[in-house]
Amino acid sequence: MSGLLVIFGITGDLSKRYLLPALYHLEQQNLLPQHFEIIGVSRRNLASHDLHQLLVTAVSAGEAKPQAAVLQRLNAKVRLVTMDLTQPEDYFNLKHQLDAIEDEHGTCLNRLFYLSIPPHTYGPIIDMLGQAGLHSGCQHGIADSRVMVEKPFGYDLATAKELITRLHTVFSESQIFRIDHYLAKETAQNILTFRFANPIFNAGWDRHSIKSITITASEAIGIEGRALFYEPVGALRDFVQNHLLQLLVLVTMPEPRTMDSAHIHAEKLKTLQAIKTITPAAVTTSATRGQYQGYRSEVGNDQSITETFARLRLSIAGDDWRGVPLTLQMGKRLDERRTAIAIEFAGHGHNTNTLIFRIQPDEGIVVELLAKTPGLSYATQAVQMDFSYAQAFGAGMQPSAYQRVLMDGIRGDQTLFASSAEILESWRIVDAVTREWAKSGASLITYKPGTSADDIN
Repeated sequence: MSGLLVIFGITGDLSKRYLLPALYHLEQQNLLPQHFEIIGVSRRNLASHDLHQLLVTAVSAGEAKPQAAVLQRLNAKVRLVTMDLTQPEDYFNLKHQLDAIEDEHGTCLNRLFYLSIPPHTYGPIIDMLGQAGLHSGCQHGIADSRVMVEKPFGYDLATAKELITRLHTVFSESQIFRIDHYLAKETAQNILTFRFANPIFNAGWDRHSIKSITITASEAIGIEGRALFYEPVGALRDFVQNHLLQLLVLVTMPEPRTMDSAHIHAEKLKTLQAIKTITPAAVTTSATRGQYQGYRSEVGNDQSITETFARLRLSIAGDDWRGVPLTLQMGKRLDERRTAIAIEFAGHGHNTNTLIFRIQPDEGIVVELLAKTPGLSYATQAVQMDFSYAQAFGAGMQPSAYQRVLMDGIRGDQTLFASSAEILESWRIVDAVTREWAKSGASLITYKPGTSADDIN
């Protein structure tokens, strides 16, 4: 395995907060390929010292005491290319430089283009990558080129279709890696293993045993100065349409024939296709939106109807999940930071069991059971069997989501990346909601910071 990682926007916030620290930890664990280089693309012409300082600052922000030897090794792998992303000739120059690096190594290298830039700029850059021949692999045509893009992938169903069509004029589906970093979290990856490797749960995973599924992502923070990004997007587009729908699919999809990328994506797509579309007439009963007090002041728009809280009530066609309520909800400025999947099992009377996947923080799995309390009377009480990744495997054993994302992109493993068909199905489910909500703020609920997600109605 060998590769060239080309980061468009290496001096940007996403690169500094996530990509460079992830690359540091991969280098620390000796997981980067032997023949591997990082090409940072920037408008600014940074000196080598400035680039090194950028790397040190980015890593030090999340690392108490970075290892100098690891930083030195990583720094030796990083080069800077100054480009004007609007000029086609600069892409030809980039190609010449990548070819020259391969000549230095004496071998073809897989190329991964990471677009760490605003999604609205993807289109022209994709076009110019194609014009320069950067989509076709190395100069000898015996290695792969791949492109990695961040969400949001489109603004609605129509724009998602346009972007997919544009991408496919340059890159094939097997070359496109759309990041959903939630799928790279350890608990999310473990959902399928937990379901299909443990007969005690696998045998009763349908409407006959499960009473309801609720997926909640609550954040205590607000938009944190990201008004320009958040105001036109909102909670539904930013989080529910992608992260939470993907988690729901992992919980409800049938077992794949084999646990490889192709079969997993095939079952995920079938499940997405079975989720019923929310029609315009059903928006008022199937979707809830809210906005925390103070949001309008933060964005400087006293007429804003952008939702900072969104809840969808969904259902899946077919016999397996008929009649099971499926709830997805996400909000900012709530009472706590928590992302969890709660699966309530049907029982007799008020007796139920709940299985909880804690996605973050304190990743783990909880089973809530009824147990008899000590004493002579027959009284029961809910108790928990709690599995924590940190306690079971050690706090430092879990790679960050971006470590996994980068390694899978370098290896060409698409298991944790959404396909074009999955993206379109996700937009199909929520498209009427976004259109209806854009018409007016009549259904917008104002809630106080610190409110629980379940209390917003």
